Amino acid sequence: MKFLVLLLSLIASTALAGQDDDFLAARDAFRAGDAAKLAIFAQRLQHSPLEVYISYYQLRMKLETVDVGVIRAYLARPDDTPLIDKMRAEWLRTLGRKQKWDLFDNEYPRLLAEDAELACYALQSRMRSQQQAVLREVRELWFSGKDMPESCGTVFEAALTAGVITQQDIWQRLRLALEAGNASLAKYLAGQLAGEREILPDALSRAMENPGRYLERESLDNASASAGQRAVALFALQRLAKQSPDLAARHWEKLALHFPESEQHYFFGWLAYEGARKHDARAPQWFRESGKISLNEQQSAWRVRAALRAQDWHEVLSAINVMSAAQRNEAAWRYWQARALQASGKRGEAAKIFVPLSAEYDFYGQLASDELADTPVLSTQQTIYQPGKNDVATIAALPGVQRALALYRMDLRTDAMREWIWVIRNFNDQELLAAAEIARRNEMYDRAINTAEKTVRVHDFGLRYLAPYRAALREHIQENSLEEAWVYGLMRQESRFVTSAKSGVGAAGLMQVMPATASWIAKKLGLKDYRESLIHQLDTNLRLGTFYMKNMLSSLDDSPVLASAAYNAGPGRARRWRAEAPMEGAIYAETIPFNETRDYVKKVMSNTVYYARQFGDSPRSLKQRVGVITGKPGDNTLADDKSPGATQ
Repeated sequence: MKFLVLLLSLIASTALAGQDDDFLAARDAFRAGDAAKLAIFAQRLQHSPLEVYISYYQLRMKLETVDVGVIRAYLARPDDTPLIDKMRAEWLRTLGRKQKWDLFDNEYPRLLAEDAELACYALQSRMRSQQQAVLREVRELWFSGKDMPESCGTVFEAALTAGVITQQDIWQRLRLALEAGNASLAKYLAGQLAGEREILPDALSRAMENPGRYLERESLDNASASAGQRAVALFALQRLAKQSPDLAARHWEKLALHFPESEQHYFFGWLAYEGARKHDARAPQWFRESGKISLNEQQSAWRVRAALRAQDWHEVLSAINVMSAAQRNEAAWRYWQARALQASGKRGEAAKIFVPLSAEYDFYGQLASDELADTPVLSTQQTIYQPGKNDVATIAALPGVQRALALYRMDLRTDAMREWIWVIRNFNDQELLAAAEIARRNEMYDRAINTAEKTVRVHDFGLRYLAPYRAALREHIQENSLEEAWVYGLMRQESRFVTSAKSGVGAAGLMQVMPATASWIAKKLGLKDYRESLIHQLDTNLRLGTFYMKNMLSSLDDSPVLASAAYNAGPGRARRWRAEAPMEGAIYAETIPFNETRDYVKKVMSNTVYYARQFGDSPRSLKQRVGVITGKPGDNTLADDKSPGATQ
């Protein structure tokens, strides 16, 4: 009997391998434009779950000339796959370019994915019969500092010609483009301005290339400086503030009186924002100098962060209270609002925020729980659910799941991920956990974690916080005297346990170690035979990563918060981000200037609490773990800053 089971398993594996080879060959034929070769593999794969991909390839190769009925037949297929909507978007794009509006209008309402290019084609079509209504909608799209698709140009031009988009609107978009550093868009918009708002063609280029030199050479010494001249000067000041708030502030002292009050307030908002990100102690005062201008979301967030570093709880509360309702409802600002209320003696009001926040499974939910009681948030977790055998089998039989598994098996991770996300998009909690269990069994650990995290009422924290490779890690954790929960908390954030993970900047493996960092560690460890290819080898990657974690921890006051920041952004930055005086670890994490690193540190520390609970470690709250970050040493010496960051 055992022999029969083994034989059947071997036959199934061989069949899958053959199917995989055929699919990869078909994919190559599509990429090469070889329709005849693709047709051969289409015959072989016609009963495969991946047949819908082959049909897509064949149709995509002749999309410009194929009969409309053939396209509609493909779009009408019952297969639950993102490829159907992808084909719909590509056909709509073709119809829009050819201005075949009747066909476009019939199909566009069925499109599921948002697409700015197609939205503007839809506006072009509607403009034939609803011109005034469409032009009003177009004006709403106009106000963006980002480049818009070419299809939007037609409707923008119509709105400009009709006067629906005015010179003032062009001016406002120019300012948005300058704030976003989008010089090409800014130059295009500047070319449409005249009179008081006219900007010389090369002024923006000079201000962008060397803002300090531009400000030194450009004369604003008289009251007749035009709005255009002031706009370019403000742009140069803003760029200079990004480089050095202090230098920008010195230039501003000489120039401020040449600007009207509204523009002075506007610049102070940007100077304060850049100063806050550089941890300049003058940032709170600069925010006050910005008056009552409407700050954008980034500026509003850093106004709060600057107040946190200054330990000014009154200003923290004031800054949060003037945020938009949507931003104020974010977990971070609910938590700090409650802390500010608590600091001002309003404990009852603070508790009303802490209580619902403590039920959320993240950094701020855990901190809120700690404020209510010195216990981890897992003590209040809701219903635990583990899917049964039949539940798993039902989900595993779905064609979309089968396609995702096949694509993962062939290491086509991007396609597999899209297929997986699509198939689980409408699952309930129980179905999500069954899908997560299937992903775990197939070592698709990233999908297992991400899927388990989507549940709302019933949960499986063993799936949310998977801990594979414990045997392989044990020796390295013990050798470096590291806390296993922290190692797993960091590794989960780095790679989601995907051994082949590789970042856009070259970090590799489970612990996402950069090649340069790996070489540095190898020398420290005395690995004479080390070569770059070994960074992808499991044991070597774990050895390098855990050694680096220990190195960072030992050199950074044994603080996992500082060490986590250093692992992501480098030890020099982690040190420089400290204040002169000691501060809460949560405030340090909140005021990290890099968005990626700030999010990273919070998630690593949050993960650590969950893993410690799962591993049966002595309970320690997140507040205890983040602790207090010591102040900078008096001489601000960064003796060992030559050590690189692991992942940057």
